[in-house]
Amino acid sequence: MFRLNRPYAKYLRAAAVMIGGLVIGLLATLISLNSGYGFGALRAGSWIAWPNIGGSDVDPYARAVIARSGEAPLARDQGLAFTAAEDASGAPLDGACEYSIVDPVPTARFWTLSLATPNGGLIDNSTGRYGFSSAELLRREGGAFTISISRNARAGNWLSPGDARRFVLLLRLYDTPFDTDARPDPTNFPKIVKLKCA
Repeated sequence: MFRLNRPYAKYLRAAAVMIGGLVIGLLATLISLNSGYGFGALRAGSWIAWPNIGGSDVDPYARAVIARSGEAPLARDQGLAFTAAEDASGAPLDGACEYSIVDPVPTARFWTLSLATPNGGLIDNSTGRYGFSSAELLRREGGAFTISISRNARAGNWLSPGDARRFVLLLRLYDTPFDTDARPDPTNFPKIVKLKCA
């Protein structure tokens, strides 16, 4: 029976430990890059934001996610960006379903609400419209609004997810007095209501 000399056995054990550490480190990095922007998330119902990613004190995990995606986050004095990947019931947003986005929106001088891929890219659709701003939205008397999301055209404010199976909603609040140190009230954010699925 073949046996390794003791010095070689030590080297093999050391190499196995190093390779195991490398694999664990790579897996931990991959998990952290795919699980959001790290620490300090603000949650309001379906909506989530990371107010620290636009500042100089951004944590290393968030910095790595930003570097990987190539995005340019809003600075704290510019505004705040919220993302929703689920409807009001907690189910993931599905391109085969129809949704109604119902006001209100937190106080801001200007805001935009748009559809994006889970990675933040634009969703290809035949209309060429990817979102609405507070300046162009059709409103009812009193300022209330509703945005429809469906593959089939709807009257009024309508966005199409195209052929995308999964999507997210991005709500960007510009020049907002939003208090990032306080717990946000979900009733001040748009409600995402699933109507039906194909």
